[in-house]
Amino acid sequence: MPIRATKRGAQRTPLRTDCDVLIAGASFAGLTLARELAGAGARVLMLDRYEIGERQTSACAAPTEWLERLGLGASVRQTFRELVVHTSRTSVRWALPWTFSTFDYRELCDLLREGSADCEFETATVEGIATGVVHTVRTDRGEVRAPLVVDALGWRRILSNAAPIQPPQARLSRGLEVHPDGSGEDLEIWIDRRYVRAGYSWSFPAARELRIGCGSFEPRDHVKEPTVALATALGHPAERFQGNWIPHRLRPATEDGVFFVGDSAGHCLPLTAEGIRPAFYFALALGRELRHVLAGRATREQALERYGAFSAQHGWSYAWMLAAQHLVGRATASRALNAAVRATAIPALSRWAFGHYLAICPPSFAARRTAGHAPAAGATTPAIRVASSAW
Repeated sequence: MPIRATKRGAQRTPLRTDCDVLIAGASFAGLTLARELAGAGARVLMLDRYEIGERQTSACAAPTEWLERLGLGASVRQTFRELVVHTSRTSVRWALPWTFSTFDYRELCDLLREGSADCEFETATVEGIATGVVHTVRTDRGEVRAPLVVDALGWRRILSNAAPIQPPQARLSRGLEVHPDGSGEDLEIWIDRRYVRAGYSWSFPAARELRIGCGSFEPRDHVKEPTVALATALGHPAERFQGNWIPHRLRPATEDGVFFVGDSAGHCLPLTAEGIRPAFYFALALGRELRHVLAGRATREQALERYGAFSAQHGWSYAWMLAAQHLVGRATASRALNAAVRATAIPALSRWAFGHYLAICPPSFAARRTAGHAPAAGATTPAIRVASSAW
């Protein structure tokens, strides 16, 4: 179970500092961004209310090629070449044209962190922001100022000054899972109203642990009882609960001079609720834009425009996946759904469907880092000049 790791007692010193890049959030997106900025010659500070790798909030699975290209293969626990899909009427094996792997969350976070050793980290709860030429980010330990600020904190979009929208009014799905000890050979999905009225359930083996859960596209539907029911039906105790709200609509990736990435930008894919791969993908894209700013090749405003456009150009893919989510949500017990599940088992159709799905955030993107990003030793970057002039 997660334990709050915010510094206490003598360690809880006031946090009032300036930096060149502030990353709020230290999970998949924040850590990937910090690593992409390594060696950029700037002061990068990352904040999170938990220690790095402490609070797992997902089933922790991703296309294997993404993990390998990012050098995270050591965290893999189990790899799958098939997906078993169950409905109320049938069970079908879908052969995947690429493999999918479950991984250990803490180990993956540690591997990402090793690649960003020059990024400072502090535990603090981020509370809000005052935007400007140099932004002021409020935390429970004091204020931090930076010209380049990134919200990688998740669906709450804490560094937005827009009126917050809370579930169930917000465009969010909800997920919950348990982590009993055990093992399995199959990556399994249930699209079955016995468990979830509009959504799906899953069992993801990870070596000596099973990750069994339910996700609902309808935020008003509770998922604890169906999660317990599924675990019981599979013969496992419902223990070690974890859950989270899951965005299923793309949101603006920039606002008032602030960059948003991962769940805070709605980058989690609709229908499948796959958020890890998009977090890697968009964090890499953002990191490359910020390196241009730090190297003096672009202004903050240009980076905001380019990154915002890059995120928005994926709108069509997110829109058709959201449309598919709505269809599945209405058809969990229909004959049409069972026919579609059986049809997708046809090898040619499976290759086509999963090939297009992987292409939304392709693993080849992880190999496109531009050479010569880092500024020359001792160079003063525009971001550093802005930060210095404000003090």
